[in-house]
Amino acid sequence: MADTKVPPGTAAHESGGAPGSRTGRHSSPPNAGRTRARATAGTGRLAALLVSPTLLVLTIVVIYPTIMALNESLYGPKGLDPKTGFISSTEPFVGLRNYTDIFSQAGDRFWNAFWNTTLFTVVTVSLETVIGVAMALIMHKAFRGRALVRAGILVPWAIPTAISGLLWRWIFNADGIANVLIGHQVLWTADGFQAKIAVIIADVWKTSPFIGLLVLAGLQVIPKEVYEAARIDGAGALARFWRITLPLVKPALLVAVLFRCLDALRMFDLPYILIGAQKGSVETLSMLAQNEASNVRFGPASAYAVLLFLYVFLIALAFVRLLGADLVGDAGGAGGRRAARGRRRGLVAPRRAEVTA
Repeated sequence: MADTKVPPGTAAHESGGAPGSRTGRHSSPPNAGRTRARATAGTGRLAALLVSPTLLVLTIVVIYPTIMALNESLYGPKGLDPKTGFISSTEPFVGLRNYTDIFSQAGDRFWNAFWNTTLFTVVTVSLETVIGVAMALIMHKAFRGRALVRAGILVPWAIPTAISGLLWRWIFNADGIANVLIGHQVLWTADGFQAKIAVIIADVWKTSPFIGLLVLAGLQVIPKEVYEAARIDGAGALARFWRITLPLVKPALLVAVLFRCLDALRMFDLPYILIGAQKGSVETLSMLAQNEASNVRFGPASAYAVLLFLYVFLIALAFVRLLGADLVGDAGGAGGRRAARGRRRGLVAPRRAEVTA
């Protein structure tokens, strides 16, 4: 028996065996292609049927309201009709003026709300990521009373945001617990920089457990054998965290950060209840749009809502485009795509065939 390589392109290579042998691949029946095409079409129709309810819901709750808001943003507030002297019953068409006004002096309030929204998002999500990872590491440890600790950590996240805002408003009162602890009276709920600090503290306390919960789910799927092997190799606790825990929990952590960024960009209820409306130091884009709508200025309110939608959409798109492979794990990474392309192009080494001597 001799093991020889059969060069590609020969009859033996094309038949899958030696000349005259009966081990070669049989040719496909003539209607195999049509059968596969029908099966693929049937699978595509089934997939479209299954996903159609989701597309219908998205159309009703996302696409249609967005189109209506975009249309409403092209109209201005009602004013006096010069012919009758009464308030006009219809809104005047102003085109893109509601959008161009943000680049004039009238847009100072919009840019203040924009930078407040960005500041709250960056600061709160950064602090929540660090604290949430620490919470996950604590909840993942095996010790007596771990269930009680887990329940205590998750309580702030379970409290409704409105209740949380009222709770922290009581804490940050002029004679509240916060001033008693620092020994100095600070008007936390007044308009100023201290109001930003109050909102950041309350939001970090409220939503850090959310990141901790998602990171804990990622920690529980890491095999213990990996840590045992690293410990045998002499890796310390810090080295195990940076080289094992953080890379393996990265997909879950990125998903948590993405969700929190999108949620923080839409922040409304916490600063509205904790500090109050029309406070320039904490006014966000959502609060600005709500205030304009409450003053029957639906055109500018819709324009602000559309701009906030675009802002959130761009942030989500940046996450998916830059971190798409990490969000779903390594299975869909560049290495897997290159291997799939190689298989499709036939860039696979020819198999060795055994030929009887």
